[in-house]
Amino acid sequence: MAELLLELLSEEIPARMQARAADDLKRLVSDGLKAAGLEFKDARAFATPRRLTLVVDGLPTARADVSEERRGPRVGAPEQAVQGFLRAAGLASLDQAEKRDTGKGEFWFAVIRKKGGPTAEALPAVIDAAMKALPWPKSMKWGSGTMTWVRPLQSIVALFDGKVLAGEVAPGGEMAPIGFGDTTRGHRFLSKGTIKVSGFEDYVAKLRAAHVVLDPAERKKIVLEGAEKLCAEAQVALRQDDGLLEEVAGLVEWPVPLLGTIDSRFMDVPPEVLIVSMKTHQRYFTTNTKAGVLANRFVVVANNVARDGGKTIVDGNERVLRSRLSDAKFFWDQDRKVRLEERLPALKDMVFHAKLGTQADRVARIEIMADKIAPHVAGADLAHAILAAHLCKADLRSGMVGEFPELQGIMGRYYALEEKLPAAIADAIGDHYAPAGPNDRCPSAPVSIVVALADKLDTLTSFWSIGEKPTGSRDPFALRRAALGVIRIVVENGIRLPLRKFFDADDLMAFFADRLKVQMREKGVRHDVVDAVFALGGEDDLVRLLARVEAVQSFLGTEAGRNLLTAYGRAANIVRAEERKDKTLGAKIAGAPDAGLMEQAEEKAVASALAEVERLVKSALQREGFADAMNAFADLRGPIDSFFEKVTVNVAEKPDLRLNRLKLLNQIRVTMDSVADFSRIEG
Repeated sequence: MAELLLELLSEEIPARMQARAADDLKRLVSDGLKAAGLEFKDARAFATPRRLTLVVDGLPTARADVSEERRGPRVGAPEQAVQGFLRAAGLASLDQAEKRDTGKGEFWFAVIRKKGGPTAEALPAVIDAAMKALPWPKSMKWGSGTMTWVRPLQSIVALFDGKVLAGEVAPGGEMAPIGFGDTTRGHRFLSKGTIKVSGFEDYVAKLRAAHVVLDPAERKKIVLEGAEKLCAEAQVALRQDDGLLEEVAGLVEWPVPLLGTIDSRFMDVPPEVLIVSMKTHQRYFTTNTKAGVLANRFVVVANNVARDGGKTIVDGNERVLRSRLSDAKFFWDQDRKVRLEERLPALKDMVFHAKLGTQADRVARIEIMADKIAPHVAGADLAHAILAAHLCKADLRSGMVGEFPELQGIMGRYYALEEKLPAAIADAIGDHYAPAGPNDRCPSAPVSIVVALADKLDTLTSFWSIGEKPTGSRDPFALRRAALGVIRIVVENGIRLPLRKFFDADDLMAFFADRLKVQMREKGVRHDVVDAVFALGGEDDLVRLLARVEAVQSFLGTEAGRNLLTAYGRAANIVRAEERKDKTLGAKIAGAPDAGLMEQAEEKAVASALAEVERLVKSALQREGFADAMNAFADLRGPIDSFFEKVTVNVAEKPDLRLNRLKLLNQIRVTMDSVADFSRIEG
C-alpha cells in the first residue's frame, strides 16, 4: 500500500474559503479514486492561507483487472434502444454482447473488462479532474492564462509512493505549464528557497521547520492558548469568539499572539462600537476585566516572529487602532448632538422597499402594530411602546450606524439613554431586532417584547401583501427568521397573542406552522403531532397550541395513548370506508347515536363512556387543561376494545342499527378530534 500527497500552492486563499475548499478537494479526489477502481484507507485534507493539501493513505500500487456487467434492453427491443445500449457499453455490435434469460424474459448483457495497471498512471487524470471541478465561490485568471483558480497557482506537489507523478496543469495562453513536482515553499517571510519533500511526514516536518503549521486545528489551538496566557498575565479575560478564531487561523501560517493596549481616551465609547471596530476591521480579540466589562487590552495575531519580541508589531497595530477608533469616537460625539426625534424626517429619504415605501412609512406601520400588540403583553406601558416604536429606526440616520450597520438598534439605545428617555424605551429600541438567530437572546421586558413583535410582524405582513414570499431556495428578506423570532418571543415569554388579529392570510398562518414544526422538531416534538393540532383550524395562539401539542405527544407516549390511537384508527377507518361508498353518509351519521336503538351492552358502554368523556374534555378545554383532556380519553380504551370484540357494525339486515353504530364510531372520532386531528398522526 502506498501514499498519495498532493499540495496546491497559490497566492493567499481567503480565510472564509479554506475549510470548504479542503473538504471539496478531499471529496473530489476520493470520488475520482473510487471511480477509477482504487480503494484506499483514509484521506485527510488541510488548508493554510497559501496551500491546499491532501494526503491519501492505503492506495494499492497497481490496479487489478476488473469486469463490469451492464444489462441492456430486452431481446427484440426497438433498434434505437439497442444502439443506445451498444454506445453506452462501448460495443461495436450485438455480437459482442451476451443473451441471457433472466426469468422475466431474454435480455442483452454487456461484460465490460477494464485492464488494470500501475496506479500512478491513473492518478494524474484524477487530480486534473478534481482541480477543474473545485467549486470556488470566486475565482480569477492571471497573466495571459485562461485557467481559473481562487488566486494565481504557483506550484503543485504530487507524490505517489514517494515518487513524482507524471503530469502538469496548463494555465493556458502563453504561460508555461505547472508541472507536478516534489518541491514546495515555507513561510513567505520566515523561510527562503524551495523545500524538497518525500512524503507526508517529511512534508509536515519540513514545513514546520520553515514556519508553517499545516493543520488549521493546531493553528487555532496555538492562537487560543497563546492569547489566554497573555491575558492571564495581564489579569484580563479573553472574550471567546469562535468565528473570529476560525478566521484568524486562516490568515496566518505561523501564529504569534501579541497583547496590545487601547488608548484610554476611547474607553468612553460604547463597548459594542470598540468590539465591532476591532473585530471587523482589524481581526483583534477583545478582553474583559474581572468585573466582566470591556478591558483596555486586545490580542492581535501576527504571522511573523519579530526580533524585538513583537514590540514594533504591537506599536503599529495600536497606531492603526487609534486611527480606527478616532473615527468611531468622532461619530459617537457628533451623533449625540442630534436627538433621535430630529433624525426621523430623514427616514423619508431612505427607501425600505420599492413597493413598501420608505423607512418613515415602515415606522408608521410599526407604531400601529405596537398599539395593537401592547394590550396582549402584561406590564407593557402603551405610551412607552408607541414612543419606542416611533424612534426604533432613527439611528439608521446616524453616522455610527452608517459606518457600522451591525450596530443599528444598539446605538439607538445609547442615544436614547443619552437623551434621558426612560430605560424601558431605550432597551426596546436596542432589543427590537432580537432575536437575530437561534442563539441570540430573546427580549423579555414588556415594552421590548411589544416593539420586537411589531417590527417582525410588520416585516411578515408587509412582504406577504406584495407577494414577496419565501420559496424553497430563496428568502431574500429573511422572513423565516422573522417568523422564528415571533415564535420564540411569544413562546419563551408566554404571550397570549392571537396572530390572526394582525393578518388574515391563511398561507401566512401555514408559514408559521411550518416554522413552528422546524423549531419543535429540534426540541424532539413530532411534526405529525403539530400537524394534528394545527389541522383543527382557527388556532392562532401559539402558547395554547403548544400546550395542546405537548399534551398530545405526552399522551401518545403512554401505552394507553398508543392503544387508544389504534382504536381511533379502527373506528375512523370503518367510517371513512362507508363514507366512500355512500357520499351522503356524513350527514346521516352526524350527531349523537340513538340510545333506543342500541342492542348490546358493549355499544351502550361505549356510548356511556363517550358521554362522560365529552363532559370532561369540554370542561378541560375551556380551562386549557389539555393534559386532563387527553387523560380523560384513557377511560375509552376498555369499552372500545370490548366493542370491537363483540359488536358487528355492518349488519346489513338491520339498516337502522348499522347506521346507529356508525354514528357511535363517528362520535368516537369527533370526540377525540376535539383536541387534535388524530387522523394526521403517523402510524
